[in-house]
Amino acid sequence: MTSQKSSQTMKPATAAKKLGVYLEATPAEFRAGVVSRDELNALQTDPPEWLRELRRTGPHPRPVVAAKLGVSIGGLARGGITEPLTTEQIDALKAEEPDWLRHERATQAEVRREAARLKARETEG
Repeated sequence: MTSQKSSQTMKPATAAKKLGVYLEATPAEFRAGVVSRDELNALQTDPPEWLRELRRTGPHPRPVVAAKLGVSIGGLARGGITEPLTTEQIDALKAEEPDWLRHERATQAEVRREAARLKARETEG
C-alpha cells in the first residue's frame, strides 16, 4: 500500500510571517487563499516584484522593524512604535535616534552580551 503525499498548506498570515512581510500590504489574491509549501519555497527562491518591493520599502511587520532598528519587539512597544513602518520611516528614526531608541539599543546590546557570556560559560563547563 502506498500513501500519497499531500502538500502542506498554511494560512496567508503564516506565509507572510515566514516571508518577513506585513500581511495587510500583500496583494489581495495572496491574502485570499492558502499557500502551499511549494508555493512558499517558490516565493522565497524567486520572489515576484510585489514581494521584492515590499521587502525593499515596506511597510514592514514589527519583527522586521525591530531587527532593522537593533531593538527588541518589546523595545518598540516601549518606544511607542505599534504600527508597521516603511523603510523610509525606519531610516528617519535611525537618523533622528531618539532617546528611547538609544536606550533600547543599549539594552539589546547588553542582553546579547549576557547571552554570549552564558553560552561561553556553558561550553566551558
